[in-house]
Amino acid sequence: MRRRYLVAYDVSDPKRLRRVFRAMNGFGDAVQYSVFLCDLADAERELLQQRLTQLLHLREDRVLIVNLGPADGRSTSALEVLGRQLDVMPEDYRAFIV
Repeated sequence: MRRRYLVAYDVSDPKRLRRVFRAMNGFGDAVQYSVFLCDLADAERELLQQRLTQLLHLREDRVLIVNLGPADGRSTSALEVLGRQLDVMPEDYRAFIV
């Protein structure tokens, strides 16, 4: 069974931030610049966690993974977004931490 996850991350280094962003694109869809919605089976969730653990420096960075429930159940209506849609970000997306 696939479950929907909300994944948000805070990465202190711009180079790692770009790497995490590119990795997350393989698991889900960006809804904010560091927030993704991912529909994952248990094995995929484990792969996501392993990949993030490889990329992040856990003493400096943080990731939040929220289980919203079955992908085809209540989780489809659990998230409400107000305002403009997030534009698809270019492949060479660069983030700057100020």
